[in-house]
Formats: sequence, C-alpha cells, structure tokens
Amino acid sequence: MDLKVENGCIKEDKGLGWGKSLPVQSVQEIVRNGYLSVPERYIQEIKDRPSSISSESLQASLQIPIIDFSLLAKGDEHETRKLDLACKEWGFFQIRNHGVQVKILQKMKAAMAAFFELPLMEKKKFAMGANDLEGYGQAYVVSEEQKLDWCDLVALKTLPLEQRNLNFWPLNLPGFKEAVEEYSIEVQKVAEEINANLSILMGMERDGLKRYQGELKQLMRMNYYPPCSSPELVVGVSPHSDGGSLTVLLQDDDIIGLQIKHKGEWIPVKPIPNALVVNIGDAIEIMSNGVYKSIEHRAITNEKKARISAAAFAYVDDELEIGPLDSMVDDPHRPPMYKKIKYIDYIRQVLARKMDGKAHTDLVKIQT
Repeated sequence: MDLKVENGCIKEDKGLGWGKSLPVQSVQEIVRNGYLSVPERYIQEIKDRPSSISSESLQASLQIPIIDFSLLAKGDEHETRKLDLACKEWGFFQIRNHGVQVKILQKMKAAMAAFFELPLMEKKKFAMGANDLEGYGQAYVVSEEQKLDWCDLVALKTLPLEQRNLNFWPLNLPGFKEAVEEYSIEVQKVAEEINANLSILMGMERDGLKRYQGELKQLMRMNYYPPCSSPELVVGVSPHSDGGSLTVLLQDDDIIGLQIKHKGEWIPVKPIPNALVVNIGDAIEIMSNGVYKSIEHRAITNEKKARISAAAFAYVDDELEIGPLDSMVDDPHRPPMYKKIKYIDYIRQVLARKMDGKAHTDLVKIQT
C-alpha cells in the first residue's frame, strides 16, 4: 500500500475507490483573505450563471410539495398520494413532523459551523485522499480548466459504522462526532421510512426495496457556501442530479440557496424552519424505470451571508446491479428504459466528470 504525504499528514492510497477530485484553493480562504474580485476560475459561462431565474409570480405559484411525515409513516392515503405525485412530477419535497428533534438539528448545524471555522491548516489534516472523495476539499474537480463551484465541503461515510474512516473525522473538535452520529442515525430512519412507502407505490411489499437493495448506506456531505461579492457570476454547486437512492437535506432556515429545475425553470426551494428536504436519486429513477425522477438542482450564493447545509445520501451496496424492477416494467406499454449496471460502475462514472445536469443518467438509458 502506498503512502502519500498531503498537507502535512500521511494519507493511504488504497487504490481505486469511488473516484477522486483535484485539490484546489479553499473558497472560504479566498473570502477570508479579502479578495477584491471573483477569481476567473469561479466566473461561470454566461449560460451557466444563476442571474436568470423564474419570475416572482412563477416562483410564488410553484413550490415543491410539503408532506406530513408523521401521517405518511402511519399509512395515511392522502400523504401517500402526495408522495407519489411529488416523486413523479417534482423529484423533490419537504417533510414536516419527521421526528428528528430540533435540538439534534441544531447540534448538527453547530457542529458543521464549528468545523468550517477551524483554521485552514487544521481542516487540511482531514483532506481528501489521493483516490477518494471522503474528507475535506472540493468534489467533481476533474481538470485544471473547468469552472469551479463557490463551495468548500467535508464528506464522511457515516453508515454503516464499519465503513467509517475516522481519519477524516475531526475527533478533537468538541461535540462534532457525537452530533454527526446522532443526526445520521435519525435521518437514516427517515430515509428508510420513505423507502418503505416507495416500495408500496412501486407494487411491492413495504420491505421490497430493502430486500432488493439491502440496507441503505449513508454518506454525509457538509457544505459551506461563503458570501460572494458578485453572486450573479458564480454557483455554489453546479446543476446535477444525485447518484444515490435518496437524499435528505438539512439547510439553513433563513437563507434561500437551493434551486431545482422544474419544467425548464429554476425554482428556489424556500426553507421551512426545522423541515427537511428530500429528493429522489438516480438509483431510484433507474429502479422505477423512469416513473420517479431524479431532478437537476443547483445551489446559489448570496452577497451578505454564508450558508451551510448537510446532504445525507442514502445509497446501495457497491456490488448491487441496479436496473428497472420487474414491477415497474410492462411490455409492450412500458418496456425497460434503462440498462442494468453495477452500482459501483455507475457511481464511478458519475464522479469521474464535472457536474453536468442529467448527462450521466442519459448514458444508461436504452436508446429507442
């Protein structure tokens, strides 16, 4: 096994993992150092800038569905229908009454804020490895020429416990490990309940998806979006869909940053205090044979305030072959629309290129 020295600490090169991202300068440090103008690599091409979003009247009329999770978990038919519609037409929804205590949400936000407030050299002790996307840095940086996102992040495999690599965890930061552990367990319960409801909607028993894909694993991506003097020139995260099964997002209650693409328009997702945002990932789109949609989304920045969020990605086992489920295929009315592919091959394909909307799901679609 090769050992590499990065940022003053030794990192093991464990060979081929999910992928890798080239190291680039911390955006937070650019801001801390009092930059006068946005560096050229962060200025997006005109077509990719967030300055053009939907009109205020359209924004007001188009809001992602809101689901009462407590009723959904009790089998309420109305909430189940709302879930079905949300997954078909939006790919996104917010959930209230999800059972995660407010103090757990607050501790998670405080833990993230404390990490990103550490001095740069402290954060670099947890830098991504040479062949891994776990740790502190930036993701999807695959060339020296591409435009960069206005965001720093730390990504940690949180569940199952045996997959954690504590070398990337700031164990000396008081309360960080406990807050992330507590939140990750609670939010996984949310993902599992939604998975069970999707199983029923997809023509199976409650444990249908669990039997097919096994216990969902979890990766937590914690994002820090610094304020930007020219937010109309940059993006916090480029347009993309998520490669996993489900994503559960915890975001700031008072800052709008997330936007989703709905019927060709960018629609801002207005935060609801203490709610969680859930979206369908590519794996569910493939398994549902395209009935449920993983939707293109992005994050924007603002001029005055930093924004923090935590995306918990629920994903399947690397070796699982994913493809349209039998219950979602109806020849000749709805033939298979996606090829079967081993999940590790799919996710490596996703992570080997810069974020580019829905380009990676197009690669596994069966051309007709």
